[in-house]
Amino acid sequence: MIAHLIRWSVKNRFFVLIGMLALVGAGLWAVRSTPIDALPDLSDVQVVIRTSYPGQAPQIVENQVTYPLTTTMLSVPGAKTVRGYSFFGDSFVYVIFEDGTDLYWARSRVLEYLNQVQGRLPASARSALGPDATGVGWVYEYALVDRTGRHDLSQLRGLQDWFLRYELKTVTGVAEVASIGGMVKQYQVLLDPVKLAAYGVTHAQAV
Repeated sequence: MIAHLIRWSVKNRFFVLIGMLALVGAGLWAVRSTPIDALPDLSDVQVVIRTSYPGQAPQIVENQVTYPLTTTMLSVPGAKTVRGYSFFGDSFVYVIFEDGTDLYWARSRVLEYLNQVQGRLPASARSALGPDATGVGWVYEYALVDRTGRHDLSQLRGLQDWFLRYELKTVTGVAEVASIGGMVKQYQVLLDPVKLAAYGVTHAQAV
């Protein structure tokens, strides 16, 4: 068989040369057209639902938030796996779709089912979809450091949350800017019972 192939190749040099040139051209075309990524995204198509339920224990979050969400998301078309995690004051539900599913189509279906189940969740629970990015999309990390000592951690976190974050989100291709660390600014209202009684205002009315 091999000897016959060699004899045919010797007799038909022109066709062998044309075939070789065609293979080289196809190889060059494949090299130029194949997308190349430094960190190939091999993760599943997934949509994350984060629900904030402030001040509630993990078991309560599981019973009142995570369980209704996971059971509802099982009916989403194309979903193959649904995973739910409950933490103190937070619930995370991961809806994983079949390979090849369009991410934006998947997000629209999850949002549709999320609107259906929203009425069964507690009034103080707030649900939102995670950013349309994957774990390998984390491309840059920076830190705000004040070497002069004139700004504390609360001021640095405020600079990040109210200025830098919004500027970076305007960059093309940036899906999310996540802030970690620092001290988040809070506003607290302390009621004086004596003054409330003087003005005839109850605690419930003030709140």
